[in-house]
Amino acid sequence: MAAEVLLDAGVVTRCRRRVHLDHDPTMRDAPLAPPDPAAEQRIADAREHRARVAEWLQAETHGSWAVIPAGLPAAERERLTRAALKEEVAYIWNGLLPVDVAGGRRGGVQLLVRASGGYVPVLVVRHRITDPGEGARTTVLPDVDPDRAGVDEKRKVRSHPRDQLRLAHARRLLEAAGYAEPGRSLGGVVGLDADVVVWHDLSAPTWPGGRSALQEYDDRFADRLAVARAAATRAEALAKPSRILECKRCPWWPVCEAELVRERDVSLVVRGEDAVELRNAGVSTVDKLAALDPGAESPIQWTGTTFVDAVALARAWLADLTVVRRVETVCVPRADVEVDIDMESFGDSGAYLWGCLLSGADIGIEPGYRAFVTWDPLPTDDEARSFARFWAWLSEVRARTEAAGLTFRAYCYNALAENRWLYASADRFAGMDGIPTRQQVRRFVESDEWVDLFRSVSDQFLCSRGKGLKVVAPVAGFSWRDPEASGEASMRWYRDAVGMDGGAPDPAQRERLLRYNEDDVRATYALRVWMSDEAMHAVPFMGEL
Repeated sequence: MAAEVLLDAGVVTRCRRRVHLDHDPTMRDAPLAPPDPAAEQRIADAREHRARVAEWLQAETHGSWAVIPAGLPAAERERLTRAALKEEVAYIWNGLLPVDVAGGRRGGVQLLVRASGGYVPVLVVRHRITDPGEGARTTVLPDVDPDRAGVDEKRKVRSHPRDQLRLAHARRLLEAAGYAEPGRSLGGVVGLDADVVVWHDLSAPTWPGGRSALQEYDDRFADRLAVARAAATRAEALAKPSRILECKRCPWWPVCEAELVRERDVSLVVRGEDAVELRNAGVSTVDKLAALDPGAESPIQWTGTTFVDAVALARAWLADLTVVRRVETVCVPRADVEVDIDMESFGDSGAYLWGCLLSGADIGIEPGYRAFVTWDPLPTDDEARSFARFWAWLSEVRARTEAAGLTFRAYCYNALAENRWLYASADRFAGMDGIPTRQQVRRFVESDEWVDLFRSVSDQFLCSRGKGLKVVAPVAGFSWRDPEASGEASMRWYRDAVGMDGGAPDPAQRERLLRYNEDDVRATYALRVWMSDEAMHAVPFMGEL
């Protein structure tokens, strides 16, 4: 019965507890978190990217092709793939490889290429696989023959361990079925730019400790297989819940969260390896961590925080405090004229909305909220128009402020997102009317006028339940008008707002997005005002806990 557990390639980079829950028969009716819209969109985008690559390759390459329809039942896809392998078809697209029952493996790969007496797997992914440099072994598409790979003088490999582990999974499946290329263990990856295949030697000692991708894969897969088989047979669980970054978007989080809260597990306030090491040191609960003397010797070597902060976080969690002060005096940069900015993007397709809230001294521009938006489905050149209007308005506010002899600052919450699309928009639409140069964007982003409130919060507060704006702003008394307000929900609203799924564009969802964006900028304004005044009196200092 244990051998009936079959795992795909994704398990080797997946949380061990998730693998357990996926195979625990007692959890079949457990309530799951709703699907992550951002992840669903990435999956859809990747599917479209692969379809375009497949169509182009079939038109440009010479040799026989077998295209396995994705919509067929798994058994039929496997039968067609096996037949193509036996016939030594040159290229097999979307193949589902024969199940390796003894090894507990199942799965497929986007492309199988016949080479030197066997097949090599090729992934097609929607991320960049190289950086400027040299040393990657590539063939220029449409050439997918690994025998013609050479050292690329313009590209170096961008680290994507997951890609190599997926290739290793496909290699083991090919070996089990008897169709792997003998004598070497190669795998290829076609990336977002779809200009080259990067070829990886899966047996080369390129991993930490001189290990190969195959060795790393084999160890991880054996571990996950043991976890899954224990769960499937209701044996003692080999994986316990522990909060990590992956939890945020995991469908099993409601199940794990309930157990962690019931056990008052230390990972509720300290994540990752720090939580593991604390448990090993006997500090398994928030209560035990809170009871430690922060002035004494730490029980572990910390990687993600400090001993003093960890104890304070534990004490804040026990006191049901969302935030505590790390500093005796809270400071936030202020100015005579202030603008709060929040950008809305849709995956990697573009930034469709720049929302701004103007406040402060009178400079002859009406204060309040305004939105610079395109409702053409992304990606679209109309994005250049809305971005140019946003930049022109921001530049006018800055110019008028300077002319009046006043100070100016603009604020956002976690500048990584806004900065990404400020630069990306300048690059993508360079030379178009009203588009700033990359140098103009850099001068603004690197100036004292651009303030990241997330950094101010991180530097001055400990947050026991996360540092997201939706968590911190309510402490300042702010609330969103939409009860479903979240970045994930906005992705669903956007699809309806522009009719992305074939329906008519929904004006109500457009208004919902504008209201959500306005609340986001009003939230950063409320947070800043609170930090400038009330925080000193409303939030306990960590030294007082």
